[in-house]
Amino acid sequence: MSRLAPDPAPLVVEVADGDDAVVTVRGDLDFPCADVLRVALTAALDRDPATLTIDVERLTFIDSTGLAVLVHAWGRGQDAGVPVALRSVPPFLHSILDITGVGELLARQAPRAESDAATA
Repeated sequence: MSRLAPDPAPLVVEVADGDDAVVTVRGDLDFPCADVLRVALTAALDRDPATLTIDVERLTFIDSTGLAVLVHAWGRGQDAGVPVALRSVPPFLHSILDITGVGELLARQAPRAESDAATA
């Protein structure tokens, strides 16, 4: 059986750990591969970074499952007091984030962890 459309760009996820963790995403973020990103983001958040940045500059496609992964990471960050932000958002994703309201959600700041608030 032949396909009329070329195969989608595979999802590539790279993680740079540290105080300010960065997860870089390239390719198509959709149902078949969304768990790859979910696992990477969860692992990065489990290392308790000060911030988590998701670089989506080279993202080529996202479906509702991909959006759910971003929202899930944001929620985990909120629970842990870790700001989760997108970096280098391409125009197509900007539109999707605006239409769905996910952009407004991601713009909300994580509450400070109790230990941080006590030392402030």
